[in-house]
Amino acid sequence: MEGIAVVGVDCLFPGVHGAPAYWDLLMRRGEVTGAVPEDRWRAEEFPSVSRGGFAADIDVFDHVFFAVPPREAAAMDPHQRMLLQCAWRAIEDSGTAPSALAGSETGVFVGVMGGEWGRLTMSDSRWVTPQLGAGSSAGMIANRVSYHLDLGGPSLAVDTACSSSLVAVHLAVNSLLSGECDTALAAGVNLVLSPALGLVYEQMGLAAPDGRCKPFSTDADGIGRGDGVAVVVLRRLADALADGSRVYAVIRGTAVNQDGRSNGVTAPSRWSQQKVLEAAYRRAGVTADQVRFVEAHGTGTVLGDAIECAALGSVHGVERDQPCAIGSVKGNLGHTEGAAGIVGLVKAALALHHRIVPASLFADRENPRLRLAERGLRLLRSPLRLPRGESFAGVSSFGMGGTNAHAVLASAPRTEVVRSQAGPAARTGSTAHAGSTASTAHAGSTASTGPAGGAPAAGVFTLTADSPAGLRRNLVAQAAALRARPRGPVAALCWSSARVKTGLSHRYAVTARDTRELAEVLERAAASGGEGVGRPRSWSAPTVAFLFTGQGGQYPGMTAGLYRESRAYRRHLDAADTALAPHTGHSVRELILTGDRRIGSTRHAQPALFAVGYALAATFAELGVRPAAVLGHGVGEYAAAVAAGVLGLGDAARLVAARGALMAELPPDDAMPAVSGAFHPAVPAPVLPHLRDAARGLRAERPQVPFASTRHGRMLREEPLDADYWVAQAAEPVLFGDALSALMRESGPTHLLELGPRPQLPPPAGMAGEAHGAEFLHPCPGPEATGRDLAEVVARLYTAGLDPDWAMLYAPEDRRVEPLAPYVFDPERRFREERPAAVAAVADRMPGPVDASAGAAPGADFVRALRVEADPVLAAVVAAVHEVGGYPEGTVGPATRFYEDLGFDSVMIMQLKDRIEARLPRPADVSVPEMLPALGSVAALTGFLTDHLAAAGTPAA
Repeated sequence: MEGIAVVGVDCLFPGVHGAPAYWDLLMRRGEVTGAVPEDRWRAEEFPSVSRGGFAADIDVFDHVFFAVPPREAAAMDPHQRMLLQCAWRAIEDSGTAPSALAGSETGVFVGVMGGEWGRLTMSDSRWVTPQLGAGSSAGMIANRVSYHLDLGGPSLAVDTACSSSLVAVHLAVNSLLSGECDTALAAGVNLVLSPALGLVYEQMGLAAPDGRCKPFSTDADGIGRGDGVAVVVLRRLADALADGSRVYAVIRGTAVNQDGRSNGVTAPSRWSQQKVLEAAYRRAGVTADQVRFVEAHGTGTVLGDAIECAALGSVHGVERDQPCAIGSVKGNLGHTEGAAGIVGLVKAALALHHRIVPASLFADRENPRLRLAERGLRLLRSPLRLPRGESFAGVSSFGMGGTNAHAVLASAPRTEVVRSQAGPAARTGSTAHAGSTASTAHAGSTASTGPAGGAPAAGVFTLTADSPAGLRRNLVAQAAALRARPRGPVAALCWSSARVKTGLSHRYAVTARDTRELAEVLERAAASGGEGVGRPRSWSAPTVAFLFTGQGGQYPGMTAGLYRESRAYRRHLDAADTALAPHTGHSVRELILTGDRRIGSTRHAQPALFAVGYALAATFAELGVRPAAVLGHGVGEYAAAVAAGVLGLGDAARLVAARGALMAELPPDDAMPAVSGAFHPAVPAPVLPHLRDAARGLRAERPQVPFASTRHGRMLREEPLDADYWVAQAAEPVLFGDALSALMRESGPTHLLELGPRPQLPPPAGMAGEAHGAEFLHPCPGPEATGRDLAEVVARLYTAGLDPDWAMLYAPEDRRVEPLAPYVFDPERRFREERPAAVAAVADRMPGPVDASAGAAPGADFVRALRVEADPVLAAVVAAVHEVGGYPEGTVGPATRFYEDLGFDSVMIMQLKDRIEARLPRPADVSVPEMLPALGSVAALTGFLTDHLAAAGTPAA
């Protein structure tokens, strides 16, 4: 079958959060079993089943991040809450921002067994609520992920007992192979919420007295239960490789079967286990002797281990170089039941990724009755290094009811990193073209390649969070992860951050060249207490006007640092040079970059400034910065005309070269000063006929963006930018201030981006008071400017709401996924109940009429602050919203939005209607469909109800 790539992983076990921590546990042969936490059950009441693998803080859930109302969060099964957060982090680990999958047909397949939460919370009918109904359903575990991440593919929970999550992987693989989805999340989740199943195991003779699984050991004496959550992100291998995704391992084949009528519905079948392995190997196209190791089901029960080893030996006991290594992570974690299959799959994927198989925890106490050696099997007493080339592994998971699953994994294929064929070099007089990129490189890459001297390229590190506090938490986490790395370049990390750490409401961006510098900047930002750290995302992109520099900004060697570091700027300046060369008779590019002092003469300055302005504008256009309006000063107006689509590069180059040459032929008294201020004098009359001759036959198009004319001192309307315009533009005074005023008034830019070799236009514009409220940006602030200054501008525009084409900023070899610290959710929000049926404490019960000003009403203090006497309908709405959602005091006001801010759904809307009517002096007699259009905000609903009551002749008070 076609390979399926494992591209993302996240997991949570006792004392372990994330794949790196899991791998560390495996390699050091760690074990996580311990006593049951006090918030699960009282150990003294069930001493025989009160040890196992118990995760801490299963009551922690960042409900605000996922827009889940507090009351609903309290009613949700902890399985749902923990899986949501793991799913988010797994998608991040795949090199994708979770928000990028919104609206896609991504599938969600979750293995889970039992339904302890439902038994704990729904057993007393007096406390049954709609929230508990949805919160305790096993099927909703997958649906929650699909709903909150807006995933439109298949979404289902699988319960085949202990094989549930590997069966979920099998279904996800087949969904991908059929084309039903392009990305799939396969997961397993298991939390030991009560002693009930442990008591079942005990009565069946399957429970380990010490709560520890000891697979294949002479000490094996039963099952120890364990908590575990694991999520893998799957894609078709070809798609993953084409997208540059990191591949942990490749699923080559899966199989699922059933014991049928065996020697008992809960007894394992050797023959069925053997058949499922053989079927998986056939589908994977491998033979048993190619499989280096098997992550076995390995529960540590005497019968289970014996039957499984017999089945494994029947398949793997063939002629081979070395015995097949077997192991079971249950020895480290306990039996994670419905999650066990995917927990084993993640272990196998990590082993293939690191090319080393961890040692078995109980290998030094191997059970001789299993006859492993004669069956071609062995336990690993020390880690096994995998040889070069492709390696294969198997993963088994068997359900108590006889549903068996097996998966075959292979190591990821080797891929070549795209490199530049030639490195960039500063121009020193040579006419050789700067370094080109490999054939797979993006043609428009503006990638920064590092300045001369070997310093690494600059990048933009981005980070988003749902709140300022969330941003600070994640700044700390990213800085700590960077500190743990060796010092090195950050371009690939920055590229990864642009792919992964975007999409949330509060944005942060900063430029850096190496990991130490970046860590220091992030630490300072986190320690600032929020001052100047990030900003809320604007719901509209910034409005950027391009301002093009006129004569006076030139200097020897201008933009040389930018040319050295930015491929796109090099390419566009080279294009301008090619267009100008037939008319100037020399290379403008070489004149600019070599420090030639002739750049100060008018003949050379005007073409050079045009070339720089054109190249900068084209570079920003490739980065996704589209001008809302353009304005050029003097010769800069020609570059503005090209950016607006009025002139082609060739026509503009011809005119600019002619203009400069004609000015150079004037007597000294008539010539324009070599370096002049922003408001230079008009071109002398003797030049104008010759300039008209040069412009003859000019083809000018209508501007594609608003064009501020310095000739007219206003926005251009129907006037053509033909030969007459350019002659008059040279002869008449430059009305820059008037043109800028018109641009600000009619286009309303949020940012003014000056495109020239150094800042020249903003000071007079600012002094004239014409650009009040707009932020000035410049990618080339002076002689020391480099590619980092270009990146700084992109970072500023990103935090203002722009979504750049990030690929254009990085070299091909830097456009690869690097691991970043996962998102850190709020650890302070807890939904802990003191007794198992504790959702009763927040259960919804239909109230009678409530005095909205009474102190006992939810939200009463805030309601009083809203002047209840003045607006009793608003008071009733706010109090009802507080009660339905269980929101903290003071979080609901007139501007609060029901869907975006409060996470309302259809059930909550129905409850809201009943509670509002209970608080009004007379029923509003309004239906839910009538209410729906008014549910934009609390104020909108209040207005609707007030009007409805007035129309019905019912007083509001």
